[in-house]
Amino acid sequence: MAGVEQRESTIQVQGQSLFFREARPGAGQTPRLSVLLLHGIRFSSETWQNLGTLHKLAQAGYRAVAIDLPGLGHSKEAAAPVPVGELAPGSFLAAVVAALELGAPVVVSPSLSGMYSLPFLTAPGSQLRGYVPVAPICTDKISAADYARVQTPALIVYGDQDPMGHTSLEHLKQLPHHRVLVMEGAGHPCYLDKPEEWHKGLLEFLQGLA
Repeated sequence: MAGVEQRESTIQVQGQSLFFREARPGAGQTPRLSVLLLHGIRFSSETWQNLGTLHKLAQAGYRAVAIDLPGLGHSKEAAAPVPVGELAPGSFLAAVVAALELGAPVVVSPSLSGMYSLPFLTAPGSQLRGYVPVAPICTDKISAADYARVQTPALIVYGDQDPMGHTSLEHLKQLPHHRVLVMEGAGHPCYLDKPEEWHKGLLEFLQGLA
């Protein structure tokens, strides 16, 4: 594909071998910023590949990296996986960001991945350019004080047919710098139901961070 370089590989993080897919602007262009795409329990990095999100982000000048979370997707083929209960969710994404040299990324976090992204977002000194939660779990595990301290701009996304979206919004709206994108007629994986609306909203949010 013209103008976009793509690759697949693995990295070692906290004793886990993690599979990832990456797309970046071609012809030696310097990416505007990095976007780390996580996924829900029934999905993987392949979701973002098939939906075209990786390619669209790279075309727009961003470095896009989608990982398969521990025990899911191609990451579950890793030797001697660590039980999820023994992972340190808060430090896990910090280790991923360091291993992939993402700098201060924007994190896209649907559903299950909230267990990793919310502790990362609210950790003291967290280096995040932006946060895009899509009906993530564990929003009730963060205190109002911790939400209030977050200075990261957030785009809260959910489908109006998804009860989890309404529930997570109640907590996430405590983030001081947030906007909300509600996708009408869309369910829990709302980006699959409304891909054009998803890509438009995501790219507009990223442009606002530049």
